[in-house]
Amino acid sequence: MAEKIVIVGGAIMGSSLAWWLTELGHPPGQITVVERDPTYAACATAFTNSCIRQQFGNPLNVAVSQFGVEFIRNFQMYMGDDRVPPIHFHTFGYLYLAGDEAEADRLRRAHDIQMQAGSGTRLMTPDEIAAEWPFYDLDGITLGSYGARDEGYFDGTTMFDWWRRLARERGVTYLAGEVTGIDAPGGRVTGVRLADGTTLGADIVVNAAGTRGADVARMVDADLPVEPRKRYTWIIEAEHPLEKDLPLTIDPSGVHVRTDGHWYMAGATPDHDPAVDANDFAGDWSIWEDRVWPALATRIPAFEALRVRQSWVGHYDLNTFDANAIVGPYPGLDGFMILNGFSGHGLQQSPAMGRGLAERIVHGEYRTLDLSPFGPDRLLRGERFVELAVI
Repeated sequence: MAEKIVIVGGAIMGSSLAWWLTELGHPPGQITVVERDPTYAACATAFTNSCIRQQFGNPLNVAVSQFGVEFIRNFQMYMGDDRVPPIHFHTFGYLYLAGDEAEADRLRRAHDIQMQAGSGTRLMTPDEIAAEWPFYDLDGITLGSYGARDEGYFDGTTMFDWWRRLARERGVTYLAGEVTGIDAPGGRVTGVRLADGTTLGADIVVNAAGTRGADVARMVDADLPVEPRKRYTWIIEAEHPLEKDLPLTIDPSGVHVRTDGHWYMAGATPDHDPAVDANDFAGDWSIWEDRVWPALATRIPAFEALRVRQSWVGHYDLNTFDANAIVGPYPGLDGFMILNGFSGHGLQQSPAMGRGLAERIVHGEYRTLDLSPFGPDRLLRGERFVELAVI
């Protein structure tokens, strides 16, 4: 008899996994997704900027994103349903700017990895950057790294909606509720308990709870180094729009900005970046006047005259151990699996991560990309699987 699976968290990762499980042949009636907020109004997925890039410093992360691009471009084919629309994909690229030789060297080392993986990254001198995008002030810039292919932003909402919709139509149960306990007598998962007193039997429990992942892990006395961290986003209108699309530009100041339709989208990490409560979306908006706007106007003088049209605070499920995904079975606890800690890369990595963990559950092994280096066993060994290219 097929194993009963409970997925804790029904946002982008939980829904990707649910759909992929059905796609790989697991009986949908044996899959339950428990989501504490079925409106998804305050999950990390709701506040994502829906970007995707090849410019990672870890070859497995490059491969994960490459499959993400393949999935986005062939979304209708993968979903196998005539009702499914294409996903709009705006490929203007990412442009990393180095402000010193140490950062330039990091870009060169990452470029070598990306080239070996078949990405389209180009290293560019300041003169080459100025010739391509004359609106930058490149004072202090020593090198740039530009993703000339398969980088930009896409309609992640459509992907999320159709994963969830088709999983439910196939027979997956989506249950509104909050998991408050996981039963695991003798080191084997047997079920979960909900806040309303409901109990669900399970052979496998998957922690896809995003910023609440550490709380879920503590229910089985597991230590997951994942914390909610605030990330700021602004939608801005320029009095003097640029003459061409703005790549997602990562400035040495840490501020990033890109074209967003007729406007622009900017983002930043606060200088003071502690762990926060998963319900805390309040913003210290002085960061705009004190840091973000000055950085934008310095790098792109046309942005001296800007108007903020919208702003919000979202959360990263930041893996404080090595800023990389945590995916796979948790050692010493049969039936407990992790799909968490994506550190801001979740939406772009969700096609490959959902597929990979579904393979691990259905087939007992990874059959496409080997995701075992992301396994939670590395946490217990104290061996980091590092990704330095975190925005």
